[in-house]
Amino acid sequence: MNELFLRAVFQENLALSFFLGICTFLAVSKRVDTALGLGVAMVMVQGITVPLNHIIFYGLLIEGAWAWAGLPEIDLSYLKLICFIGVIAATVQILEMTLDRYAPRLHRSLGIFLPLITVNCAVLGGSLFMVDRHYSLPESIVYGLGSGFGWALAIVAFAAIRERLRYADIPNGLRGLGVAFIVTGLMSMGFSALAGVGAP
Repeated sequence: MNELFLRAVFQENLALSFFLGICTFLAVSKRVDTALGLGVAMVMVQGITVPLNHIIFYGLLIEGAWAWAGLPEIDLSYLKLICFIGVIAATVQILEMTLDRYAPRLHRSLGIFLPLITVNCAVLGGSLFMVDRHYSLPESIVYGLGSGFGWALAIVAFAAIRERLRYADIPNGLRGLGVAFIVTGLMSMGFSALAGVGAP
């Protein structure tokens, strides 16, 4: 399980290996505090939705899931995309309402970041990878937390670098998104170099 977690954080980082959620990654990474808020929201949502989507997919959608009702030939796996999106949207909404009611300070600190998670393709990508790789429920929990933590680590590190680059002497043609793309590529290579972390 440790190996799966480390692989999800470094080797298969959703932002830096698969470039999922890169629009949010670039837009919200100008300051470390905002990147940290989005990263915390991402860990929470990934940690909930990936295992929840596992239960729904293997309990209701896959062929044979309805064998207990005498319908073993039913295969609803073609509905996985719309079901996963619905679960993600509902989870984010429930999480937002729960935090607003029971943890208002945390809700205020996350601010707009929770609704942004709903449209982040990295969240959907985590659930689709879980299905494609046939993870068990415990593996789905570990992968959900690992992929969320990896995405959060990447955006916070990226925001710290971008804050430092404000004081750098960058050519006019590379300022803004130009240097951001270069830094993203360099970070991607750096995370790929950590692919052996945790290996014996």
